[in-house]
Amino acid sequence: MFKIRNPHQSSLWACLLLSVLLWMAGQVVQVGASHQHFHPHSIKIPGDITLGGLFPIHARGPHGLPCGELKKEKGIHRMEAMLYALDQINSDPELLPNITLGARILDTCSRDTYALEQSLTFVQALIQKDTSDIRCSNGEPPIIRKPERVVGVIGASASSVSIMVANILRLFEIPQVSYASTAPELSDNNRYDFFSRVVPPDSYQAQAMLDIVKALGWNYVSTLASEGNYGESGVDAFMQISREAGGVCIAQSVKIPREPTAGEFDKIIKRLMETSNARGVIIFANEDDIKRVLEAAERANLTGHFLFVGSDSWGAKSSPIAELEDVAEGAVTILPKRASIDGFDQYFTSRSLENNRRNIWFNEFWEDDFRCKLTRPGIKLDPDKKKCTGEERIGRDSSYEQEGKVQFVIDAVYAVAYALHSMHLDLCPGSFGVCSNMDPVEGRLLLDYIRAVNFNGSAGTTVLFNENGDAPGRYDIFQFQMTNHSHPGYRVIGQWTNNLRLNVEEMQWSGGDKSLPDSICSFPCKPGERKKMVKGVPCCWHCELCDGYQYQLDEFNCETCPSDMRPAPNRTACRPTPIIKLEWNSPWALVPASLALLGILATSGVVITFIRFNDTPIVRASGRELSYVLLTGIFLIYLITFLMIAEPGVVACAFRRLLLGLGMAITYSAMLTKTNRIYRIFEQGKRSVTPPKFISPTSQLIITFVLISVQVLGVFVWFAVVPPHTIIDYEELRPPNPNLARGILKCDMSDLSIICCLSYSIVLMITCTVYAVKSRGVPETFNEAKPIGFTMYTTCIIWLAFVPIFFGTAQSTEKVRNRTNQDGLGIMTNSRGH
Repeated sequence: MFKIRNPHQSSLWACLLLSVLLWMAGQVVQVGASHQHFHPHSIKIPGDITLGGLFPIHARGPHGLPCGELKKEKGIHRMEAMLYALDQINSDPELLPNITLGARILDTCSRDTYALEQSLTFVQALIQKDTSDIRCSNGEPPIIRKPERVVGVIGASASSVSIMVANILRLFEIPQVSYASTAPELSDNNRYDFFSRVVPPDSYQAQAMLDIVKALGWNYVSTLASEGNYGESGVDAFMQISREAGGVCIAQSVKIPREPTAGEFDKIIKRLMETSNARGVIIFANEDDIKRVLEAAERANLTGHFLFVGSDSWGAKSSPIAELEDVAEGAVTILPKRASIDGFDQYFTSRSLENNRRNIWFNEFWEDDFRCKLTRPGIKLDPDKKKCTGEERIGRDSSYEQEGKVQFVIDAVYAVAYALHSMHLDLCPGSFGVCSNMDPVEGRLLLDYIRAVNFNGSAGTTVLFNENGDAPGRYDIFQFQMTNHSHPGYRVIGQWTNNLRLNVEEMQWSGGDKSLPDSICSFPCKPGERKKMVKGVPCCWHCELCDGYQYQLDEFNCETCPSDMRPAPNRTACRPTPIIKLEWNSPWALVPASLALLGILATSGVVITFIRFNDTPIVRASGRELSYVLLTGIFLIYLITFLMIAEPGVVACAFRRLLLGLGMAITYSAMLTKTNRIYRIFEQGKRSVTPPKFISPTSQLIITFVLISVQVLGVFVWFAVVPPHTIIDYEELRPPNPNLARGILKCDMSDLSIICCLSYSIVLMITCTVYAVKSRGVPETFNEAKPIGFTMYTTCIIWLAFVPIFFGTAQSTEKVRNRTNQDGLGIMTNSRGH
């Protein structure tokens, strides 16, 4: 392939190349002058106008040899299609009347360098060679037959060959129409301005293959290309289109060397397995490479693992998959839309050794097709092979299936014929045969006529070219299926004409499986998982669970639920957190309520006893007025338990605030008044016999109610500042496991507010304790002071322990984590708070 970087360099290169070609062609003319009438590696069909033909009659030869084994389908079938088209055109009275098309057909041997050498035959007539210094032995100048002038070339097959040949033909302005070359590079009208093709370029094919990959739900595939223009440019086109479209990533891009070494294909399979999730393999390779890739996959025991998507070089051919059907099962291939040409089938199956002598390679085809040997003078027959009788018939004594590009060979020949016909009508109006205006045919003008053709081809589809010489993209999509082991074959599963129509339900994979296989880097994340992308590979990601109180906001992000909510089980949304409260049937309510009830009964019993014996000396001596007040406070302390268990509400919360501290305030106010009275009486008795003031029952009651009123006033101020209401505490029971999260319905009474509410009672208690200490020295006959003192001592000790424990547990974050029963713990927390 010749790469021209700038116009100046282009002209220098063209001159250099032309000089080399002139020298080479001159050598051909000089050395081969004596046998110009017969070329052992070409077919010569005489005619008024000669077309060139390039076909891969033989495969690439081993090291040191240009040509290898015969290619029956890609070689002989296609070449015979050109001969068939010429026969049809020459017999058509309406197309090129009185003008016969001839041909010079060459074998490229599937090698670009060899094809370049052979194609020099096409330009010999355009090279002027000075033979004035050449003389025969008798002194006469030699008679050199001027070679036929080739006006256009049909071919080549491989893109690498077409590129090599196109660089020569454009220098001599010889139009070229290919029937199989699909490399996108050939669409460059600046570099390959004389090149046209009746098949669409690989850029269309690559788009179709990308559409297939997306339709199958794949996003992670590998590419495999034969070294050379066809394979590399096809893969490059696929990769470029996939990058632009997005959604498909390339795992591996492997190139098959032009001359692979032993074990090369095993290494390729091993490399493809490095990304085993990329089961889909986009393959732009020649038949030989495809076959060796399948063989390597079979040796690696990977039958059914790889999912091949093959280009038109694979198409619907049987040769690449012969005896490898199990490995190739499920392969999806693409081929320019085609049809079997019935006329060619009749023509080709009627060919025999007698009626096809113009094909110099037909004897070789005959031997290969019927697996026999023709007798030749001086050559001994191989005893292991049967002798050819000449009575064999194609399709009867051998298998026959029309090669896929036959239609395009015929269309390529007809495209040039229609162009010549239009040129003849314009340049030679009313004349029969080739007129002087078409002798010689001007190549650039013929190119314009070729680009302007528009006719129905051999398959009924329209043949035309765009400004770059490309045909429109029309493809059939095939899949190799094995409905049973005796009748495997290709099945049409869809079409592509600018957009894909794929019958996925008709597809089947290895083992007859109907379900679509995967070829993806990462499987979709489960609900509640976000994608964490792998840097540089947009199709690969890791799935991370939205943990804790997070839910899946979108494909890539998690977000924390609001404080009053928790994530749903699948973590795709948030749901309200259940709300709990202390229930009457809970053990945490029954036990306190039972004890409180016993306390109320006991208190009520004492009150009833006091009332019954109200005027007895012992009741009167105990200070019955303050005793009733004291019993009232104790009763309220027991009663508050039921308010704490009741469902929180505005009324319940108001009474909780009021009675929580009031019961203790009443109790301690009565105790304080009584200890103060005892202290003052005995202290006053030490100094005088006059009794102290305010020791009467009425005075004692007034002092007690004044002390109580302070508590009541404080509560009502609290009502005014913060009206009683309920709240739902979602933080109290919010463990790491969101399924255990609960909201606790409670009154809006913080731990600090509870202590503040009880602080006045604490002051009364401490003051009462002080007086109890001072009154410890009273006479033993006055037995009321010492029990009061003992009560105050124990109460202080209990309160000193209660306050730090209360605040310590309130601030501890571990108290929730260590709970296993959220309902019980919620109740316990509620009871503690209350």
